[in-house]
Order: sequence, then structure tokens, then C-alpha cells
Amino acid sequence: MTSPPEPTPDTRSADGLLSSLPRALVILLCAAAAVVVFAGVQAAAWLLAPTFLALVLVIAMAPVQSWLLRLGCPGWLTTLVLVICVFGGLLALAFGIIVSVAALATQLPRYTNQAHEVADSFTSWLAQFGVGPEQLRQAAGALDLGKVGGMLASLLGSIAGLASGFAFLLALLLFLSVESSGVGDRLASIGADRPSVTVALRQFARGTRRYLVVTTVFGFLVAVLDSVALAIMAVPLPITWGLLAFITNYIPNIGFIIGLLPPALLALLSGGPDRMVAVIIVYGALNFVLQSLVQPRFIGDAVGLSTTVTFLSLAFWSWLLGPLGAILAIPLSLLMKALLVDIDPRAGWADALLRSSPKQLDAAEQAALAGRRKARRRRYLRRLRRAKPAVSEPVS
Repeated sequence: MTSPPEPTPDTRSADGLLSSLPRALVILLCAAAAVVVFAGVQAAAWLLAPTFLALVLVIAMAPVQSWLLRLGCPGWLTTLVLVICVFGGLLALAFGIIVSVAALATQLPRYTNQAHEVADSFTSWLAQFGVGPEQLRQAAGALDLGKVGGMLASLLGSIAGLASGFAFLLALLLFLSVESSGVGDRLASIGADRPSVTVALRQFARGTRRYLVVTTVFGFLVAVLDSVALAIMAVPLPITWGLLAFITNYIPNIGFIIGLLPPALLALLSGGPDRMVAVIIVYGALNFVLQSLVQPRFIGDAVGLSTTVTFLSLAFWSWLLGPLGAILAIPLSLLMKALLVDIDPRAGWADALLRSSPKQLDAAEQAALAGRRKARRRRYLRRLRRAKPAVSEPVS
């Protein structure tokens, strides 16, 4: 009696299984999986956002460690310098934010009377168009800058209450900084099995550093110019608003609008509508031109993402991870591009939609483009050095 033939094993690959399904079903399955992943990321935002922030900070400071190693410094010294640089920058930024919020909380209650006068004049102006004066007076009476100062004081207390989360971030930074010296060996091990992954991760690190350098340079320039302009116009707390402009510069496209609102409001209370209009004009001339016209071109060239993609990434990561996602929108998009697009040779269509240049450049064109970027940066730095005396002249 012959035994029945053994069943033939299913040797179809995952691609074969997917290709046998209807395209509409594949799209629905992918969309459902994406929804589940997004929900998980949103639930773990308290962990993922600080972790990625620590990773970005270590990536930004890693060239310092590499430079010291090339000079022949011992490994423990390079790690110590990296830890000091990362911790020092983060602590200085946190201290500046806390001091600025505290100064604003003490400054606002002084302008309660001016706020009521502005509100009364505004209600009188609206009454000319038939708007009910009684409702407007109630709304004006509800305006109390003392309450706003109390809210800021409570915000300051909540910031102090984040000590545990900040301690977690500092500990994570310490561990990442200590282990950063072995990243090259780890990438080499990955490259032996998956060379495309190593190339994509190195491109992510380079793009992140370029983005941070460009954004920091423009943010510092904008902060200095804004502080000088606000000091000339006698707007209170000019250094605070300069620090705010520096921080909001890391938020793509709409950062300057967020940095404009508080100084414009304080200019209205301290000097009237004319001073507020002057602040808006100065911010529009400085911040809009630099942050919305010039800087996106440099960022697009530095990271290889189109302006539309940077704006959409801001909205997406802000929704997914909160305010920290807005600051980390570009590095997060670069990481997703590296892991989902750059390592997959079949994802060329996605790269064509994401990259800043309409067509894919060959090696010679990329080298020529890099040369033009360096020449443009050198010309810009020369113009900036020539313009420094003119900028510092009003302060003296």
C-alpha cells in the first residue's frame, strides 16, 4: 500500500502573498496597521520623545568626540568632554527658559491698568459696528493680567515638578554619551549583514547635524537681531523674547509667529498700538525673511527634504508627540525616511516625493551641488561679518 504524498510546503514569500491579495485590501490592511502603530506611539510619547531628544543631542555633539579621538586623546577624556557639552547645553537652555518664564510672570501684573484701557478702547471701537457694548464690557472686565501671571507661576511650578522626567533625560543622555564611542563598531557589524541600513543611518546622522547647525546659526542670528531691535524700541524683557525666538526657530515654518505674539502683546501694553505695529514690522522684516524664506532653502539643501514635507512633518509630529514633536519634526522625518525609504530599493517613488530636488542627482551633480553650498555659506558668512558693526552700532 503506497503512502499518500506529503503535502507540498508553501514556499510563497510575503511579497507573493501580498501580490495575490486585492490592492484595495492591501491598502486597508496597511492603513489599519498604521493606525495601530500611531496609537501606540502616541500612548508612549512620554518615553519616545525624550529618548529621541537625547539621541539628537548626542548626535549633534558626536563630532566633538571624533575630533578629540583624531587628536589622540584617550577615550575616557573624549567621553567626559561629550557628556559635559551635552549636559551643559541642555542645562543652560532649561535655566534660560525657567528664568524667562519667571521674569514674565512678575512683569505682566504691572500692566493690568493698561490692559483694561486697551480693552475699553477696543470695545468702544467695536461698538461703532453694532457689537453689543454690555457683552464686550463683561469680556473686558474678565481680562486680568494678574490671573495670567498666576497661570505663569503655576506653569513654573509644573516645570519644577518635571524634575523626575528631566532626571530620566539626563540619565539617558549619560548612557548614550558613554556608549557613543562604540557606534562605529556597531554600524560596521550591521553593515556586514545589511549595508544599506548602515548607509541610511549614517545619512540620517549627517542630515540631522546639518539641520541642527543651520537652525542654530539662524536662530542665534534672529535672537540677537530681535533682542537689539526690542531694546531699541524699549519693549520690556528683550532678552527673554530673543531666547524665545531662538527656541521657536527650531519649529519649522510657524516658529516666528509663536515668537512674535508675546512681545507684540507686551509692546501694545507698554507703548500702545504704534509700538506693537513697529514690533510686528521688525519681526516681519527679520524673522519672516530669514526664517520663512532664506532658512528653509538652507534646510532643504542640508537635509534633502522639500519645504512642503517639512511643513507637513511639523503638523504630523506635533499631533503625535506633542510640543516636543514640533521641535524634533525634521530629525524624526529624517529617521523615518532612513528606515522606511532609503534602505528599500523599491521605494524610489517615495524618495522622489520627499526630496528637495525634483530629479535624482548623480555623483558628479551631487559633488557640484555640495561645492555650490559651501561657496554660498562662505559668501553668507563674509556678508555677516561685514554687517556685524552695523548691527552693533545702535546698542552703543
